[in-house]
Amino acid sequence: MSGQNQLSSDFLETCRARVDAELERCIEQHSASGRLQEAMRYSVLGGGKRIRPALCLAAAKALGQSGEAALIPACAVELIHAYSLIHDDLPAMDDDELRRGRPTTHIAFDEATAILAGDALQALAFGWLADAPGLSEPVRLTMVRELARASGHGGMVGGQAIDLESVGKTLTMAQLETMHRHKTGALIEASVRFGALTAPSVSEQALVSLTQYAKALGLAFQVQDDLLDIEGDTSVIGKPQGSDAARAKPTYPALLGITGAREHLAALLESAQQSLREFGTEADPLRTMAEYVVARTH
Repeated sequence: MSGQNQLSSDFLETCRARVDAELERCIEQHSASGRLQEAMRYSVLGGGKRIRPALCLAAAKALGQSGEAALIPACAVELIHAYSLIHDDLPAMDDDELRRGRPTTHIAFDEATAILAGDALQALAFGWLADAPGLSEPVRLTMVRELARASGHGGMVGGQAIDLESVGKTLTMAQLETMHRHKTGALIEASVRFGALTAPSVSEQALVSLTQYAKALGLAFQVQDDLLDIEGDTSVIGKPQGSDAARAKPTYPALLGITGAREHLAALLESAQQSLREFGTEADPLRTMAEYVVARTH
């Protein structure tokens, strides 16, 4: 493993431990239904790279923050991500039976319980974020507003709707990127911005640069996902290889070819790294995270 990859792996592992402990604490709080709580735990704590929370903590670090104030916002984004995966796997959506190498939530439990678990995680994310300690009320309100925008019909859910509408169609490059800026990029952008917003004196320029970084990284994440769907191994990627192609979904390799998709991925990585040029070594976790996203095998 190269030094750069080792740095990103070490940072991710540290973030994962912190985030998993906080997520478990949150989900262990009182629930009206033991089965529902079990499904929530299964969906959230059953693995996951925690890339979005790690980006949130890395952005806080880039602005000289310890990350304590960013921990709850980081977890809130991960809860939204977990809910989206539950619903995305449902028979009415992608109808997947495998997620992170395990049966999807509706297979492990049942379809109704999976829907309710997703609903509960979404509500929990907003409630938890609204009460996040260590942040001023205006900052918490800004985060709640941004998370609603990033996860709703103008963000992730809107992108998922475009994805469903586009099955069997050939999209232009602009249409494909519009879909993925919403479906995948919106939550990644929110993650980075949340970390930045924990810095009391974050400048507008720093926020703009970090947002540009997140926009490029969000698209890079999706390009690599599309490549893994073709080249990955089911036992490694944790979901059926070739599932997008089997559903005739529009992807970067389908539009650009494998070589063209790889070239686009490299350009997006360069754009993300260039957005961090004004930052010093404190932004190295963001730099290594970008390298990790484009080199990951699952």
